Amino acid sequence: MDIFSNMIIGFKQVLELSNLFYCFAGVLLGTLIGVLPGIGPVATISLLLPMTMHTSPLASIIMLAGVYYGAMYGGSTTSILVNMPGEAASVVTCLDGYQMARNGKAGPALGISAFGSFIGGTFSILMLMLLVIPLSKVAILLGPLEYVAIMLTGMVMVTYLSSKSFLKGLIMGVFGLLLGCVGTDTISGKDRFVYGLLFLSEGVDIAPMVMGLFGISEILVNIEELQGKRTVFEKRVKNLLPNLQDWKKSILPISRGSILGFFLGLMPGGGTILASFISYVMEKKFSKHPEEFGKGAIEGVAGPETANNAAVGGAFIPLFALGIPSNIVMAILMSSFIIHGVAPSPGFIAKNPGLFWGIICSMYLGNIMLLILNLPLINIWIKILKMPYKILFPLILLFCLIGAYSINYRTVDILLMILFGLAGYLLRKFHYELTPLVMAFVLGPIFETSLRQAMIISNHNINFIFTRPIALTCFSFTLVLISFGLWGRLRKLREKIVE
Repeated sequence: MDIFSNMIIGFKQVLELSNLFYCFAGVLLGTLIGVLPGIGPVATISLLLPMTMHTSPLASIIMLAGVYYGAMYGGSTTSILVNMPGEAASVVTCLDGYQMARNGKAGPALGISAFGSFIGGTFSILMLMLLVIPLSKVAILLGPLEYVAIMLTGMVMVTYLSSKSFLKGLIMGVFGLLLGCVGTDTISGKDRFVYGLLFLSEGVDIAPMVMGLFGISEILVNIEELQGKRTVFEKRVKNLLPNLQDWKKSILPISRGSILGFFLGLMPGGGTILASFISYVMEKKFSKHPEEFGKGAIEGVAGPETANNAAVGGAFIPLFALGIPSNIVMAILMSSFIIHGVAPSPGFIAKNPGLFWGIICSMYLGNIMLLILNLPLINIWIKILKMPYKILFPLILLFCLIGAYSINYRTVDILLMILFGLAGYLLRKFHYELTPLVMAFVLGPIFETSLRQAMIISNHNINFIFTRPIALTCFSFTLVLISFGLWGRLRKLREKIVE
């Protein structure tokens, strides 16, 4: 069956009224979350995860994915108008976007951000559609040892790129693997790390864990940090459509941002933040007037905003083709797949063509919805930005409590969520990254199963590694990353001792 026939199947599914509603709800909520500083898509998707358990797999993923790429759109609004990024990937947009607002060009800045986001998002979905099936066919040829090597490389890369301290990131990754081992051993049938607590025999539930780590801890951090009032620079935005001169300056940054963002999205630990930063540096390098950057250059808005949206589509490829998430949001989305009994793997597309093509088509529709919604709703977002956090956080907390209890109707899940929330807050205060922990937790059971299979196939002979080139390459690369990370830590310790 060709791509066009599959697209027709996908659109038939997503155009059902219920799925269309979930797509619209996801992108609208995602935009709102992007606009409001201090919440972010990770915390929001974590909070929504229990609610989507009662929907179909397609509706669940459509909504959660919509929140993710919708937040990329919304994050630019706060960066431009308030000089406060609504989402981490929009940090770079503050540099020139806010200066454009101060110069009376908030409209064109918001306009080019929306159009660039649409172009970058659409390009990445097209590339996702073209590349994921060939890659999944190649992935079927990989054995358990290759999976162990690829997953280990991915986890170490996420730790290396997302953590300021590699050692702390490594500690969190190991802790995540240990948490993934809690419960009944699938091979021996014996309980592990349960300590007499019956509810742990089924393992640690992903929903209370991520709701606590990202939802509760986010509330605690924001109560501490967002005490002051936000000053919205513009009361009402006009002239949202960029003129011809704006387009002439922005077309190449948008083109480069689309390509760069997509390929950086493929990398474990790369994602939207890295894409926006590298795009900004690249545009400043290519510019004939680099001195304008930081003073209101429209290229400094167009490139990064396009790149962070293009990275979203790229991040889906490792998930669909290999069953390996490339970032924290993909790890939570993978959990949603697993909850619905359709875990991503190399055979996922062949087994679930309707689900896969439905998700692809929903992303096309979602991007169109975002473009139509974003520009007319700018003035509404400005009013929402003035909402004090003391009103917002009790609602988020209530939603967390209801969500945690509604999973299994157990008070112990609420206690687990609060426990993880306090732990997440303390870990963030001491600069421990939560991303390696959740990534390792989600991949842990798959990693363990593949490792055991590889050991059985090789008859516990370690020399088996040297007969598998792909696995050997990945293991070697992982050792290099670990060596670089630990060497950097040792060098800093030596410098402190010398001082």
